[in-house]
Amino acid sequence: MTAQAAQSPTTDAPPFRDAGLMTVDLEVTGRPDGALLVRSRIPLADHDWNVPRAIRATARSRPEAPALARREGGTGDWRYTTYGQLADQIDGFAQWLLDRKLPSGAAVMIMGGNSPAFAAASLGAMAAGAPAAPVSLLYAMLGGDLGRLRHVMDRIRPAVLVIEDARPVAAALASLDLDGVTVVTATPEAVDAPHVADMAEVFAMPATPAVEASLEALRPDDHANYLLTSGSTGLPKVVAVSYANLAANTAQGIQATGESLRWDGRILNWLPWHHTAGASVLRATLLAGGVFYVDDGKPLPGLLDISLRNLREIPVEYYANVPLGFALLADALEADADLRRTFFSELRLMLFGGAALAQPVYDRIQKMAVEETGQRIMMTSAYGSTETTAGFLAGYAYTDKVGLGLPLPAVTLKLVPHDDTRWEVRVKGPNVTRGYLDDPERSAQAFDDEGFYCMGDLATFITPGDVTGGLAFAGRLAEEFKLSTGTWVYGGPAREAVLTALSPLITELVLCEENRPYLGILAWPSAEGVKRELGLEIGEAITSGRLGEAVRERLAAHNRAHPMASMRIERAVILTAPPNPNAHEVSDKGSINRRGVIDNRSRDVARLYADQPDAGVIVVAAGD
Repeated sequence: MTAQAAQSPTTDAPPFRDAGLMTVDLEVTGRPDGALLVRSRIPLADHDWNVPRAIRATARSRPEAPALARREGGTGDWRYTTYGQLADQIDGFAQWLLDRKLPSGAAVMIMGGNSPAFAAASLGAMAAGAPAAPVSLLYAMLGGDLGRLRHVMDRIRPAVLVIEDARPVAAALASLDLDGVTVVTATPEAVDAPHVADMAEVFAMPATPAVEASLEALRPDDHANYLLTSGSTGLPKVVAVSYANLAANTAQGIQATGESLRWDGRILNWLPWHHTAGASVLRATLLAGGVFYVDDGKPLPGLLDISLRNLREIPVEYYANVPLGFALLADALEADADLRRTFFSELRLMLFGGAALAQPVYDRIQKMAVEETGQRIMMTSAYGSTETTAGFLAGYAYTDKVGLGLPLPAVTLKLVPHDDTRWEVRVKGPNVTRGYLDDPERSAQAFDDEGFYCMGDLATFITPGDVTGGLAFAGRLAEEFKLSTGTWVYGGPAREAVLTALSPLITELVLCEENRPYLGILAWPSAEGVKRELGLEIGEAITSGRLGEAVRERLAAHNRAHPMASMRIERAVILTAPPNPNAHEVSDKGSINRRGVIDNRSRDVARLYADQPDAGVIVVAAGD
């Protein structure tokens, strides 16, 4: 596989730092119905479909090398788990499960933050032939009737529940019917349940030849994971992911990111392992024998500082985040020379996923990369879903254009015409699930008559008429809505245009709302952006009215460029309370749930559309 040139052929801009990305070699087939089929001619690299066996083999080959690093208590000194220790814990947990003789298909549900125990339990369950079902701890911390948690428990029906520290959710566990479920925890004293096992004793079980026999008895199509969809449009669905799905997707990602990207080096990442994107980074690192540094921070107030501290200490060659995380990182990099120096020193590739990245955020980061290193740093995307295991499109063509990317090896991308410029995205490949757990009706609805999974997203060509230039996100079908005037609003492009107009004053925003006479926005300001642009701290900028006036002026300019009702913004409200994950406003991976924000902030939405708006509402007059 020959890496493409890292110099952009169309500009005199500084060259990209070489990331050894996969060559672009696409086969595009047009069909009489107008659809396009797109696939890479580069075959998928050979790989072991048995992920727990492959990771275990890597671990046994380097027992003294560090595998996982996590700060004591999330903020203290780094503590390391070697590959030998991890392999012993995987085998111990697998042996304990095999001794219990669980019924065929009985699942192991795992809740908690990223930790060595989480990794060992997940891989140990798969080694024992028990589907590992990672679930966000947030489900047990939301309070109320725990409807989502009960729904998930009912769908998965776990035989074992692994929760390293049960103290924060002891009340929630006590309210569940755990008869027939064994809770494995490092805090057994905190759990009021009929069957409780001490995690240290479980992981310390001496392995017998039964573990090796279990690994060899696995089959490619057996269920390895039960993964939850985001649930942003209802209760989460349970996606059945096979061993072959996991292995193929991991191999696809490693291949696209290039042979010269060192997965066997240092990886620092916060993305939760109960989500498909974070789990894919963990798998790639452990398969290659790298060191995974667990970042206990998140792109949220109070947690971002943890991530920034880690980034100041640990130079990385590969860095992944969600768009909101990159927006906040851009603010921090602009304000901290030491952080910039360390972050860009060895960086070869950045990756975003989970939502569309605003072009101004990319441009700000790239400008700093050039100032710091004299080179641009390739930023790629990972576009996919839980149903596709993780990303199936990635940007492996060196470019400054933000987009979704191109198909990975063995993936067939089907583009179905939606309107004059947009295409509906569908996909088929070895990474795609066969369906949802015990839900044949919704499984059938998710695929078209040719077996392509329907993503529910729309895309355009970055270069008009040329798919080889990559795809750009053009909205979700579910996020297109009508105003009360009958005008259709295409949420993705509209949001992108408004974010571009308001950058860097605004970090994130939500478009409001269907069945209203005009578009308004709820917007979160950027402290660093406000300080740089207006020379004021954010509180003073809001109370003085300077921020509101700056936003009004930029929205007026946006409206002059986009006068149609589907794009024009007539009112805005600046939000001071950050996105609330406990109210489903933001997912664990950092993406904004538009519907959750609108429902949770109904008072602010009402202010946008009040007959007499209060002084805090920014009104953009028609003549501005």
